Amino acid sequence: MIRSMLYATDLGLYAPLVMQHALALARTFNADLYVVHAVEPMGLFAESVLQSYLDEQALNDFHSQGLNTVIANIEQRVLDSFREELGEEGVQDLERIQAVRVLQGDPSQVILDQAQKLSVDLLIVGSHSHGAGAETPLGRTATRVLQLARVPVYLVPLVERRRQGDR
Repeated sequence: MIRSMLYATDLGLYAPLVMQHALALARTFNADLYVVHAVEPMGLFAESVLQSYLDEQALNDFHSQGLNTVIANIEQRVLDSFREELGEEGVQDLERIQAVRVLQGDPSQVILDQAQKLSVDLLIVGSHSHGAGAETPLGRTATRVLQLARVPVYLVPLVERRRQGDR
């Protein structure tokens, strides 16, 4: 029985398509839906640039308050995109969403950790890879989640790839 699901979004071009699948499944199973987006940690180059322009206190403030502000803005952006996509008819679908979490870390690890923490019954992810061509059918995050998940994974393929394969 599927009572709760975790939809992992990258907020990319195909996120609305994957979201539609997540909401349709939530409706079908009358399940709770959790949403997670992972923000990768700042790289060494970005960190060194910040260090060259900010003193230690300002850098510490940025890491604590700035990151929290960015995360809160992303969470709001996710909710706003759901509202925009669903329109007025989608109020019941929005009520299925129990939480939107934006967490810093490796995306596949964030997804797997949240799946375990929330004890969800199903993971929903997109198949795509940023910057990869059609020769790479699965992105790194989708591959790792498929390999390591302890619950079933619903994988939404890219529309573009499906159309290319039909030719």
